[in-house]
Amino acid sequence: MRFLVRDRIFGIGEDYWIEDEHGGKVFLVDGKAMRLRDTFELKDAQGRVLIDIHQKMLALRDTMVIERDGEVLAKIRRKWLSLLRNHYRVSLVDGTELDVSGKILDREFAVEYDGELLAVISRRWLRVVDTYGVDIVRDDADPALLIAVAVCVIHMAEKEREER
Repeated sequence: MRFLVRDRIFGIGEDYWIEDEHGGKVFLVDGKAMRLRDTFELKDAQGRVLIDIHQKMLALRDTMVIERDGEVLAKIRRKWLSLLRNHYRVSLVDGTELDVSGKILDREFAVEYDGELLAVISRRWLRVVDTYGVDIVRDDADPALLIAVAVCVIHMAEKEREER
């Protein structure tokens, strides 16, 4: 499954659609402005909230939390001792860990589980300016979760760049 994401130009508070490869609107990322913490909602085309994404307030390092139906699904953090600056760890509530690595700010990275590729995020195969693709490799993968992971790590990398 391949999805197209138009890059946010103005950051939090801006909403943007994620389309399928045929141009149909599939998900809406709804950025919530004027909050104490960074907050997003991933909604389906009918406006139902599928996933809530928010910054964890009291954490030693920047952490984003992904929730579904009010239950924590995953936490995302940048890896501490990584030679790669753009390497993130996604800890799922069931103990599973996903690795996200690559050139996050360039929108060229991968999401893996135990060395197996789950999704590729890339601008390379697109000709549309300010758009990147999320290519879900495994048929049994959760597209909403993987898109939420991509939204989170891009947001975290951009925020880290701004703070430097």
